[in-house]
Amino acid sequence: MTIKAQLFITCLGENFFSPMLKDMVCVLERLGVQCEFPEGQTCCGQPFFNSGFQAQAVAPAKQWLKVFGKTNGYIVAPSGSCVDFVRHHYTELFPAGTREHTVVQETAARTYEFSDFLVNVLKVTDVGARFPHTVTYHASCHALRGLGLREESKTLLRAVKELELIPLNEEETCCGFGGVFSVVYPEVSQVMMENKIKNIIASGAEYVVAGDPGCLMNIAGGLHKHKSAVQAKHLISILAAQ
Repeated sequence: MTIKAQLFITCLGENFFSPMLKDMVCVLERLGVQCEFPEGQTCCGQPFFNSGFQAQAVAPAKQWLKVFGKTNGYIVAPSGSCVDFVRHHYTELFPAGTREHTVVQETAARTYEFSDFLVNVLKVTDVGARFPHTVTYHASCHALRGLGLREESKTLLRAVKELELIPLNEEETCCGFGGVFSVVYPEVSQVMMENKIKNIIASGAEYVVAGDPGCLMNIAGGLHKHKSAVQAKHLISILAAQ
């Protein structure tokens, strides 16, 4: 039986991480998954919602449901943040009694963050990757706290040939991005980011890996500011390496 994955590429993925999206297709197809790209997908509405503009989040959320609600198979995204929003907050936008509520429940139930899909749906931990470097891992907040994904990414990394996974001090501490949080509270965000960068550099790893584009943008910016040679990479791009 062919497994289908509808690619939910997310805003940050589309605009800043297009090579990673190609890697996502590469890894999924390597595992025998048939990838499909539903046209017409836009922002899921999370930035509006998190900024306190819940009413304005309804229109993009309706468009997202219009596109993905009529698809078949799993919906897979390279971002725990976006998946957490669809799974746990769409029911706030479309509560019981609204026309969209049933579609929300059905669609959210088949929407997965990438590592979750590989480990817990496909039951795969070794994707055949090879990456001969030292790597440390940052746990993105929404994947960790919103989706409960604590070990999935690290399990996948440990199976990569010739990769040495180095523990990161305060691995589960926020990097300070938090979407609009970094804009509304820049001073607090800056301190959190600086602490994260300090721990990453102290790990001695060549690469820091995360599963959320927002965290990667923030961390990469911090590393650049410190003129560090450490590179920030998405988990998917590590898994695509051979």
